[in-house]
Amino acid sequence: MAVAMTSFLTGSITVISSFAGRELNMTTAEITWMGSASQLSSGALLLFFGSIADLFGRKSLFIGSMFLFSVVCLGAGFAKSGLTLDILNGVLGIFSAASVPPAQGMLGVIYERPSRRKNKAFGAFSAGNPLGYVCGTIFSGVATQIFNWRASFWLLAIVYLVVSVVAVFTVPTDSTPKVSFNDETLKRLDLPGTVMTIFGIGMFCAALSLGSDASDGWKTPYVLILLILGVLLITSFIIWEIKYPYSMIDMNIWKDRDFSLLLTIMCFGFIGFPILAFWIALYFQKVQGYSALNTGVHMLPMVITGLMANAVAALIQHKVSNKLLMAIGAVAYLVSFILAAVQRYGDSYWAFSFPALCLCVIGADFQFIVSNMYVLSSMPSNRQSIAGSLFQTLSRLCSAVGFGVATAIFNAVSRNPSSSGYYANNPFEPFAACFWFSAGMAAVGICFVPWLRIGTQGGGENATKEEE
Repeated sequence: MAVAMTSFLTGSITVISSFAGRELNMTTAEITWMGSASQLSSGALLLFFGSIADLFGRKSLFIGSMFLFSVVCLGAGFAKSGLTLDILNGVLGIFSAASVPPAQGMLGVIYERPSRRKNKAFGAFSAGNPLGYVCGTIFSGVATQIFNWRASFWLLAIVYLVVSVVAVFTVPTDSTPKVSFNDETLKRLDLPGTVMTIFGIGMFCAALSLGSDASDGWKTPYVLILLILGVLLITSFIIWEIKYPYSMIDMNIWKDRDFSLLLTIMCFGFIGFPILAFWIALYFQKVQGYSALNTGVHMLPMVITGLMANAVAALIQHKVSNKLLMAIGAVAYLVSFILAAVQRYGDSYWAFSFPALCLCVIGADFQFIVSNMYVLSSMPSNRQSIAGSLFQTLSRLCSAVGFGVATAIFNAVSRNPSSSGYYANNPFEPFAACFWFSAGMAAVGICFVPWLRIGTQGGGENATKEEE
């Protein structure tokens, strides 16, 4: 339920976005920020909360974050403006960022050595992504159909209040050594690095989202300032982490060839994954006129396929080369985005959208479980939360950046639709443009796969590299 928190929220937003946007008179950018705000805030703070969990304990942070997530969900259901709703979604992202590192860290300590059982445990953990998404889409669709979009947030509040209470009695006590709060631990929290990530990533993504709606487009002064400052702060963060003796990330880990390649491949694919899920759902609602429940039903293939893909990956990870699994995931991404992009208004759902949704989650789940297992195996037990945070940070920041770029593309194409050619006078054209961008990113990711040397994982201590 910790890793499902973000996907539960994303699934809910996916089916209520147009209804909330209509009632609150939200712009396209504001509707997009409903999803990207939580991705951005969680991505910027995951590393910080990973450090908190490793230093001061995991169980209390885990339970407290889920309880506060429930409280803010209750408040989001009473939002009176699009801006308020976006801000509250950003706050929800903070609490989802605080729950995943301690959960993943506790699992990493319990299953310290690579094994088949660890593969299955983390396969079950990763299944929170598709399970959370299905609960979000279906339950929110039903709630919106019976009541209104606000009921979706109240449903989330009830679910995570119950989970918080259950967790108090069921989550094992964290046995890793804790530290007392003093000057030394304050340095190890790396507050300057945290500030640079929050403001750097926030400014960069805000510039991407606001550029197309600004009065003078990308030439608007505040857009340029946000973009430049964002890039400078992100660059400064990287330099700081290399030089600072108490850095959140041991930058030497990037010298591991397979570690760097795995996360690079995953990032290029994950840029497009949330774009497909969000924009195709928006197409169903805005252009096709589907209800919230009908939209959730049409998105259901993602969930069913995702559960099966998680199970398959967990069961064969110790037998099949993980390089092959990453390759299958990368190709599945590319084919999925192309299928979504080449369709037009009026084309068959079963010929284009259905296989695109199925293949997309195969790509995400295969790459997620392989990369996640390798990342956790690369760091010691007292750094398991920060290891999980690093992985989750990159995936969520890719989502935030992807949302920002897709919003700019969508707005630009909407203002200048084609009068001739394949998409002439077709309302699907701006959606297709977003999917072509996703396909381009996935194609870049495929180029890195041949350089991987990773073999099987979890079948034995010597089964992590292919024979050279």
